[in-house]
Parts: sequence; structure tokens; C-alpha cells
Amino acid sequence: MPLTRVRRLKSPVNDQPIDDLKILQVIDRIEKLNSGIAKFWLNSIGWAPENAAALLAKSRLDWQVSLSSALKIWIREPADDLTSGELILAWVNLGSLVEGSIKTMLSVWLKDYSNDLENLKKANAYNKIKQKIIEPDSLGLEKLRRYCKLQNLLSSSEDALVVLVQQRRNAVHAFQNRAIGDGKEFQQAVRGYLALLRAVNSKLPYPDIMYAPDEL
Repeated sequence: MPLTRVRRLKSPVNDQPIDDLKILQVIDRIEKLNSGIAKFWLNSIGWAPENAAALLAKSRLDWQVSLSSALKIWIREPADDLTSGELILAWVNLGSLVEGSIKTMLSVWLKDYSNDLENLKKANAYNKIKQKIIEPDSLGLEKLRRYCKLQNLLSSSEDALVVLVQQRRNAVHAFQNRAIGDGKEFQQAVRGYLALLRAVNSKLPYPDIMYAPDEL
């Protein structure tokens, strides 16, 4: 799969260290970047291959933008001033964003993804009964993570973020006790998501620098 080897346009995304930003600035950048990604890829017919463009056109990338803005709901001062219910929902919010960003990346590269049968089978992203691949938009976060790990599409820190968010957000389904972290951990994970989003966007091909999303 050439996704990891394709030379791409340099994105105008600001490379300011994320830890130097205030948390609300981080969220503003997430929202702006997801807005730019949605604006281009929801209307990518003529640039993206036909199947990829069709898959992206029916996706709800606009929800990624709304969910980005919703992160502000969970920001408190001090950071730990969240109820358990609020913290669980905060992780669900962030988990949806992480999952959506990975799905977007794989949907853009749908042709290469579809031809990668060996790794799709290893990631359980292949329906053996129907003898067909499972498209990215139908995969859960764990299968998405497995596939990305097989293809080295996420760095070790990005993979660790996916694991953490996955574990924390799954508390929404739990009756028994599960670790949900705290507000400080959540805010640090939001910073990690901006790093992941930057990495995802750097893997998306644009016809010209003018189309590449900016986070400022």
C-alpha cells in the first residue's frame, strides 16, 4: 500500500508545539482543521477516485466539525472539575473524533486499502463468508487500529492514544467499574488528538497547496 510512501504537498498547518498552546486554542485548531478536511473531501469528485469520492460524499465529515467544537463542553478550570458522567461522555466525544479521522484517511486511500487483502484479513477487516473487504466506514476502532498498526500508519504515540481513548470511552457500556481517567488526562488526550489529526492530514493528497487545510 503506497499510502505511507507517497510524496505529498507541504500543508500550511502551523507546526507550533502543541504543549505551548492553551487547551481552548488546541480545540480551535482541531475544529478549523477538521472543517477544512470536510470542505474538501465531501466534494472530492474529480480528484479522488470514483469509489473513494462516493464513500466520502456519503460520510458525515460535517459531524467531525461539530464534534470538534463540542470538545469545549468538557473543558473545566480546574481540569478535574467534571462529574464521572461528564468525563465518560467527554471520552465518547473524543473517541468519535479519533475514529472518524482514521476512517477519513483510509477512505481517501480506498483503492489501496481495498487491494491490501493480506493485512485486511489480519486486521479482521475482511468478511470471509461474503469473501469481500469491509470498507473503512463500517469498521470499529479496534479493527481500524490493527490495520493502521500493520501498515505503520500511526506512530507509537498515536497508536497509544487510540488505545487509551478506546479504553476510556468503552466505560459508557460498562456496568462494572472501569477506569475513566480524569480531566487532566482527557485534556492531554485532546492535545494528542491534534497531533494525530495533523499526521492524518499530512497523508491526504491535495491537488494544490491552496486546497490543503490550515489550522489557523
